[in-house]
Amino acid sequence: MTWKTFYLRHLTDEDLRLLEGFSDYLGKETQGHKFVLNLKRATAHGLSSQEVLEILDKFGVQLSQEERRELQESLDFDVFFELEGDKLIVRAKVDLSQVLKRFRVSIPYDRLRRRFVTHPYYYHILRRIFKSSSLRVRGLDLSFSNFQVGLNVELREYQREALDAWKRNGMRGVISLPTGAGKTLIGLGAIREAGSSTLIVTFTNEQLRQWLDSLKSSLSGTPKVGIFYSEKKEISPITVTTYQSAIRHLKELSPSFKLLIIDEAHHLPAEKFKNIALGLVAPYRIALSATPFRSDGKHVELFRLMGGLVYYKPLEELVSRGYLANFRVIQVKLPLTVQERERYTTLLTRFRSLSKGRTMRELVNALQKGDVEAAEALRVHNEMRMLTALTQAKLNKIREIVELNKEKKVVIFTQYVEHAETISRFLGSLLLTGKMSKGDRVRVLEEFKESKKGVLVLTTVGDEGLDIPDANVGIIVAGTSSKRQFIQRLGRLLRNSSGDKTAILYELITQGTSEEYQAKKRKSITMEEMFYSLLDDDTKKKSE
Repeated sequence: MTWKTFYLRHLTDEDLRLLEGFSDYLGKETQGHKFVLNLKRATAHGLSSQEVLEILDKFGVQLSQEERRELQESLDFDVFFELEGDKLIVRAKVDLSQVLKRFRVSIPYDRLRRRFVTHPYYYHILRRIFKSSSLRVRGLDLSFSNFQVGLNVELREYQREALDAWKRNGMRGVISLPTGAGKTLIGLGAIREAGSSTLIVTFTNEQLRQWLDSLKSSLSGTPKVGIFYSEKKEISPITVTTYQSAIRHLKELSPSFKLLIIDEAHHLPAEKFKNIALGLVAPYRIALSATPFRSDGKHVELFRLMGGLVYYKPLEELVSRGYLANFRVIQVKLPLTVQERERYTTLLTRFRSLSKGRTMRELVNALQKGDVEAAEALRVHNEMRMLTALTQAKLNKIREIVELNKEKKVVIFTQYVEHAETISRFLGSLLLTGKMSKGDRVRVLEEFKESKKGVLVLTTVGDEGLDIPDANVGIIVAGTSSKRQFIQRLGRLLRNSSGDKTAILYELITQGTSEEYQAKKRKSITMEEMFYSLLDDDTKKKSE
């Protein structure tokens, strides 16, 4: 800023003494006695911006809003925060390097513009550091709104324990509970405890609608709820959005929320999505997931960004206490027909010739470099998977299981849209795939929920977030080696805890193919296995 020059027609010695405390006298000109503000003088004399403004007002000198703001910054603060797009800007009148070094903090410095640039996530951390170092800090102008809400449902004991653990951790942390254990209710409890602007981030459109339904039915005295998604871009005291919408609109969302709720939080550490957590100022954070641990180790990043794992309960404990249904996992190994076996053997021989012993990851890397043989090997491998994912024996077994459970609700999980459509036609059942419009998916789900019995065939669109409370028979026709996917699919069946009913998940495996390896890998011991044991004792004995 070029500091303001001003003129006075009349000047006494007493006036000069007052003005020389924060300005330089440049002599008398035609307009009058000329002065220019000198804030180094004001600092040396220990003057505040308010004192300077009062003296200027006395002499009728007017400053613009921008000049007043810069005057306040220069005299009243050492460190200044501001948001610029999806970045946090830190400017200072003092050298911050030693302060940051003392706290072992390193943030990028823009030498050209003489400022630090980092993520909004770090705002509260840096603010505490600077204040603890006796620096005068001008914080962000955040538009949080406070409110009071009540919860219309009685929380279960473990849900109350989870909230207590979260509060003890400074209202930050990851809560891991099996699918069907009521993580959404814990999120609503967090809103009640925080009593301030809340952003809920969901992974799918279906989950967004389920959160809206839960907010409406389970909270009393609810402030206005907004949807920040698709054509609707409304920021309200409680706002529900999706990962995709949030990542594209961090600039608008960041200053408005004190509490951040991340659903299906195991997706957050992905390179693209972690910027949601980094790009929001929110000091209060809660992450919800049935499967927070990731095989790539990136759960460490989830814990760092959301406050660590503060609470979990294993599946068996909630089943034993009657909160979730008892369950069995039954593996059924099925043979290929003669024709299918011939085709599979031909494809396998072709794949081995093309792949030359390379792993799938190595083949993908080679494909990205233009390797033609790698591309063909991957195409052949996909054809093998398509072949084994839905065989004649699997179709026959599906019909047999459905007939056995014709008075129940049965959910069939597939990996491919084409196979889901085939099974749906074969059984004359309901179908839900990602190819369908949002309206059609909602209609199908409502029809299945309202029915007392029936069959719903799903692709991977149903792996997460679908709420089908009274389905307790599932059939996995095809899947991957992912333990997370297996847990999510099993969880679709565990909400029904009435009576002595037992949820049954049939896992159909094509014998003598890579599906046997995938099933074995799903059962391998990982960090998730520490929290979830998937097979009951009888099933373990049969499969060993």
